Amino acid sequence: MKTIAIGLLLLCCLGAVAQTDSLSHKKHKPTPPWYVDRFRISAGFFIPFTHTDVSVGNTSGTKGTNISFENTLGYANTNFTFLGDFQWRASRRSRFDLAYYRVARSAGHVLDKEITFGEHTYPVNAATNSYFNTDIFRFSYGYALLCKPRAEAGIMIGAHIVKAGVGLAAVTNVGSVAVTDDYGFTAPLPDVGIWGGYTFAERWAVTAEVSYLGLTVDNIKGRIIAANAQVMYRIIQRFSVTAGYTGFNFNVEATRKNLVGELVWGYNGPSLTATWSFGHKPW
Repeated sequence: MKTIAIGLLLLCCLGAVAQTDSLSHKKHKPTPPWYVDRFRISAGFFIPFTHTDVSVGNTSGTKGTNISFENTLGYANTNFTFLGDFQWRASRRSRFDLAYYRVARSAGHVLDKEITFGEHTYPVNAATNSYFNTDIFRFSYGYALLCKPRAEAGIMIGAHIVKAGVGLAAVTNVGSVAVTDDYGFTAPLPDVGIWGGYTFAERWAVTAEVSYLGLTVDNIKGRIIAANAQVMYRIIQRFSVTAGYTGFNFNVEATRKNLVGELVWGYNGPSLTATWSFGHKPW
């Protein structure tokens, strides 16, 4: 009964706030910044500088070597990838975002030290092929506490769904695979954060956001820190381009089948996107 009463009280409070906000809109009807539209579709390129540290052992007690994919397995520190984002402004203050990033990496390398990964130990001078692929889906809801003609700022809640796959194989002199180990997981990582934007000229604006959360669900323990800052330029009424700097940093521990893995990795770097907006404004 107490839970129901508290829930009803919260609903009443939210209803009162929404009604007050609605009346305020009718009286004042402040215009949001120029970059706020009903729908926005963005697509472009992301050039991440990466760091990847992985250890994969097994549940029987064999501990995996802490492997730096850049230093131990010969991975490049940078690569190019695609990013996309869809935003829906349900009202002057409410926004929903859905974004997608994919970073696929692979390398061939001759080991200069012995490592243990999964069920096998790979000796010095072993020729290896490896991969580390990540798909990142992000969904968030944001509410603007501040909404002015030139600036807005608010809070958001959402989740990054991270699908990661990592594998290592030893290759013989004739090119066939001698041993191989694969490890993968899908981790939902909820987060909360703040966001804002400011228009400092008729066609120019800056936006930024940062989010963080650590959580343990079943046999997955994860932590995420995400942030980005962007400078936007409107070319024509519905079309703009954006240059920014984006960062994702993850720490995930997960048990899968007979393997136990800990992955610490991050993607941080510049991005360039184009945005097309459409739809009638909801205010």
